[in-house]
Amino acid sequence: MRFLVDAQLPPSLAKALRIAGHEAFHVADFDLLAATDQRIWKLAVERSAVLVTKDQDFLLLRTARGDGPTILWIRLGNCPNRKLIAQLTQALPAIVDAANRGEAVIEFVAR
Repeated sequence: MRFLVDAQLPPSLAKALRIAGHEAFHVADFDLLAATDQRIWKLAVERSAVLVTKDQDFLLLRTARGDGPTILWIRLGNCPNRKLIAQLTQALPAIVDAANRGEAVIEFVAR
């Protein structure tokens, strides 16, 4: 599976996804840290990537448009990157399954 990790999330998340056997990029890999939501959206579509984000704007955009990339919406407060990565990695099989089923939005709530 291919993932594009948004700017509010650490580049180490993309690295962890690659280690787990997926193709994953962070927006920083494309010099898009300050890019508009529209530009990031377009890149996710071009790459057929699941857009991994904490930004609710992408969820709203996906809902309003009815098409576009699958959104993996990360819902968590402040927590160490290591904890986020460990929890997401553990949930990855279910996330991939949901994306393969064509879910438009996958909500991930870290504990």
